[in-house]
Amino acid sequence: MTLQHIERSIGIGRHESGNGFGKEALRLAGRTSARILSRYGVLLGFLALWQEAASSGWVNAAVLPPIDAIVVALWKGLAGGGLLGDIAISLQRAGFAFAAAVVVAVPLGLVMGQVRAVETALDPIVQLFRQTSALALYPVFILLLGLGEASKVFVIFWATLFPLLLNTISGVKEVDPKLLEMARVYGARRLTVFRRVVLPGAVPSIFVGLRLGATTALLLLIASEMIGANKGIGFQVMNAQYNFQIPLMFAAIVILAALGLIANQVLVAMQRRLCRWNTSV
Repeated sequence: MTLQHIERSIGIGRHESGNGFGKEALRLAGRTSARILSRYGVLLGFLALWQEAASSGWVNAAVLPPIDAIVVALWKGLAGGGLLGDIAISLQRAGFAFAAAVVVAVPLGLVMGQVRAVETALDPIVQLFRQTSALALYPVFILLLGLGEASKVFVIFWATLFPLLLNTISGVKEVDPKLLEMARVYGARRLTVFRRVVLPGAVPSIFVGLRLGATTALLLLIASEMIGANKGIGFQVMNAQYNFQIPLMFAAIVILAALGLIANQVLVAMQRRLCRWNTSV
């Protein structure tokens, strides 16, 4: 075999290897694009339709501004620092109320789920208050606590409390009775049964309550900041509407949606870490 034949063979091998790499890259890009479109295709289509409708005059752009105008308003609000202070105050209100609800609801739910006498005594009043809208009680909280921070935090706490409490009780009651019986047969003490069987079995349901509670906290945050507040994302929504700064109003709504998504993803990640044994998570 001559030197020219060897060089030609090497060149053909490199060409085929390059083609194989290019095809594999195209295949990978196609699969990635298909996954993105299957998950976010409807959302992207909705945003594209919104942009086109507002830009082409199909809808009143003063009422429903195009997406690019909302993005510009969002960027100016964040870069200028105007919205950052509102985000910090809103997170402080919602975070404090949510943490207080967790501290109260989870231990109380664990007790009510295990002790029938406590559940029998407290269930009627729990059912009564959970059926009463927190927004309907907000004027009462304002009368009792004033228009300051206390009433805003308390109405968020009140609305967040019941999803957490009821899901914790449900989680305790859904623990497999056979596991409880087996633990007792092997001589496990009550505290050991609680730590090793009841609490791990209730954790998935508790996290469902946490996710529902986080959503509820953000919803009530908006309502509480629309009344008697001069700072916060909910206040910015109302203030922008009154001043007809519609892109800024939608930018504040986008921030609220982003905060909700981030909170949900954080809780999902925590649930997966704490419930590795649960294949349904």
